Amino acid sequence: MPVPTSASTRNARDTRGKGLGLGLALLSAVAFGGSGVAAKPLIEAGLDPLHVVWLRVAGAALVMLPLAVRHRSLLRSHPALLAGFGLFAVAGVQAFYFAAISRIPVGVALLVEYLAPALVLGWVRFVQRRPVTRAAAVGVVLAVGGLACVVEVWSGLGFDVVGLLLALGAACCQVGYFVLSDQGSDHGDRAPDPLGVISYGLLVGAAVLTVLARPWSMDWSVLAGSARMDGTPVAAFVLLAWIVLVATVAAYGTGVLSVRRLSPQVAGVVACLEAVIATVLAWVLLGEHLSAPQIIGGAVVLAGAFIAQSSAPARSPDRPVASGGAERELSTPGMPT
Repeated sequence: MPVPTSASTRNARDTRGKGLGLGLALLSAVAFGGSGVAAKPLIEAGLDPLHVVWLRVAGAALVMLPLAVRHRSLLRSHPALLAGFGLFAVAGVQAFYFAAISRIPVGVALLVEYLAPALVLGWVRFVQRRPVTRAAAVGVVLAVGGLACVVEVWSGLGFDVVGLLLALGAACCQVGYFVLSDQGSDHGDRAPDPLGVISYGLLVGAAVLTVLARPWSMDWSVLAGSARMDGTPVAAFVLLAWIVLVATVAAYGTGVLSVRRLSPQVAGVVACLEAVIATVLAWVLLGEHLSAPQIIGGAVVLAGAFIAQSSAPARSPDRPVASGGAERELSTPGMPT
């Protein structure tokens, strides 16, 4: 005869589950945050940004291939979702982000990319024609104002304008990531499996990037040598292994597991640490120092993203909505950078 579970036991189990979820979300943010720091030395060593993106996505797709085979039914049931996810959430985000960090500091590129929650609100308000909360609108204003400090608009955009536009391209692709992640999230048990969507997204992204990057023209000898992180030589293949196994496969995996233990809103809040982690790592490992106004502006961007993501009420046709709610049902908590 089964022994009834007491309320205290259930509470303790829930607490442990949430603690594990927070830990996994933090690991995901750390893993994603380290991608730019590992990629930039490879780019500076002679690899084209698109080639680094291709190596990252193709390597991760190969590792995730068994999961794609397991969820092959998604090819019949959700072909458009898989194609869009691979094109925007994988290929688009990675290509724009890596191209951006080849021209501007890693921390700045990632902070610009964190305008995505504000852009998602624009999609919700003006494309879907659904109202948004006042708090979410305040978050947008904060994010844009913080970005102005990050790029130091008072000095006439001291950063490479092309690099900033590339980072904005990554943010726009993030909008596609959130919108596509919403597809099927209200189908309950019939919703597409997140791991399957990610696996096929990587495969589609690798196929698209193969055409764009033309890896057969890559200087493969760079991978046999070393790259420099703020003057310190590091084996190129070690950096590549980190990008593929940690910053992509492990980051997505821990992210999905954390979402299953936390609400998407809570996981999204933890994901805001990714920008902080990336900036700190770039400071320590690459010597990319930010000024005091830029640090303050970055904090304001994150505060705006936090407010925009955490102010979403339960989804309902007659209630205002904001980003960070159902849009993250299939997403990992960290931005896919």
